[in-house]
Amino acid sequence: MSLGRNAAAEPDSAEHAGELIAALAALPPGHPSRPALRERTIEAWVPMARRLAGRYGGRGEPGDDLGQVAIVGLIKAVDRYEPGRGVEFAGFAIPTILGELRRHFRDRTWSIKVPRRLQELRLAITAANNDLTNSLGRSPTVADVAAHLEVTEEEVLEGLEGANAYQATSLSTPVTAAGGSELSETLGQIDHGYELAEARVALVPALAALSEREQRIIALRFYGNRTQQEIAEQIGVSQMHVSRLLTRALAKMRRQLDS
Repeated sequence: MSLGRNAAAEPDSAEHAGELIAALAALPPGHPSRPALRERTIEAWVPMARRLAGRYGGRGEPGDDLGQVAIVGLIKAVDRYEPGRGVEFAGFAIPTILGELRRHFRDRTWSIKVPRRLQELRLAITAANNDLTNSLGRSPTVADVAAHLEVTEEEVLEGLEGANAYQATSLSTPVTAAGGSELSETLGQIDHGYELAEARVALVPALAALSEREQRIIALRFYGNRTQQEIAEQIGVSQMHVSRLLTRALAKMRRQLDS
């Protein structure tokens, strides 16, 4: 996975990216072809991760840092994806990446003291990235940097993500040296349409965990705007039974979304 700007390049196609994740999921753990295919799969889905990170721009964190956080979430999604659950990879990966971005803001909305180990690791990663770029003639991958520093890929990712202490800036800070406008005046408003779209995507795996009858009841109630009595008449049970089934289905979905 490229650490430079090349990581944001578009994949060959969405279909190609889908084929890669399917091929990776079909390989058993320990297969000799798995590491290379895993890296290609991550590279193919990086554009999606960066687009998701772009939604959080203008909130006080550097865009490159948000991109790295999104890629960490993407890696977790690739490693944890189970196609047998009947959910497409995008439906699984998007909530995972967004969750990683939200945790980043939750954990870093105040100034923190970074452990010396991470500070030193970040400096070593920066130096290695520069050296390898010159020697390889391209942006090095996480694996390249890890091998160069004789550390694990997870440690490299930890160094990239954890060593950037959040620096709080007052919203009253002038935008220019001449004064006038303040930082608070340049911040955009939150587009709740994105949150609604994210919620819909996150619901896909939650709905997939329900039985066919529970999915039908949910669809009739919230997409068809049917009353519980109308649902009861349609599926041939009592209104009380529909109420119990609806309560149980919603509880399942909440557990799925919280997991």
